Amino acid sequence: MDTSDHAADHVLVVDDDAEIRNLLAEYLRKNGYRTTVVADGKAMWTALARGKTDLVVLDLMLPGEDGLTLCRKLRAQSDTPVIMLTARGEETDRIVGLEIGADDYLAKPFSPRELLARIKSVLRRARSLPQNLRADDARSISFSGWRLDTIARHLISADGVVTSLGGAEYQLLRIFLSHPNHVLTRDQLMVLSRGRESEPFDRTIDLQVSRLRHRLRDDPSDPQIIKTVRGEGYVLAVAVVVER
Repeated sequence: MDTSDHAADHVLVVDDDAEIRNLLAEYLRKNGYRTTVVADGKAMWTALARGKTDLVVLDLMLPGEDGLTLCRKLRAQSDTPVIMLTARGEETDRIVGLEIGADDYLAKPFSPRELLARIKSVLRRARSLPQNLRADDARSISFSGWRLDTIARHLISADGVVTSLGGAEYQLLRIFLSHPNHVLTRDQLMVLSRGRESEPFDRTIDLQVSRLRHRLRDDPSDPQIIKTVRGEGYVLAVAVVVER
């Protein structure tokens, strides 16, 4: 169901609650967004195949494939921003959502006004990312014995082992590789990677850096690739070679 046909940002809402779908469709339409609402993953893929979608609002708890599974699959093939909706308040659920590539999350119950603010923020940040973070800027990037394949979005070690990356891991690594030997504060990393303007999720960046170090076999007690700069942030302390 498409609630408007005028040229505007297109938001796809995926939620099995008919009341929420109808409420968001009407509210977003009144605020200038072209809005499509569907109830499950199968309908989501159908809607995505019909044309350009600028942002997906995706409920975590869905019949059939859940929101986390759908987000993971979507992120593997598209950079379309995703805002997760969840009735769960546990820290682990929010971490998992961000780790697999969601751009933001919002716990139920929520106000449509708050969701609208999140949509505006995520879209604005997604469009303001530096050109060198876009997948078509480089086919591969080599550093410290590793090669990042930006097409397949996986890491290849010096001994040929391939490691797949989640959406958040990939984006964070691209940010570091775009700013080698430059100290990036946690706030800068938060804005570039997740686009949050206020109330950032505590420990998110530190957790993601820790996981990324693990992927890169970078000793957390004495990291040589991604180093901690006390009181400032993090720095990718190696040379980077870009192949286009």
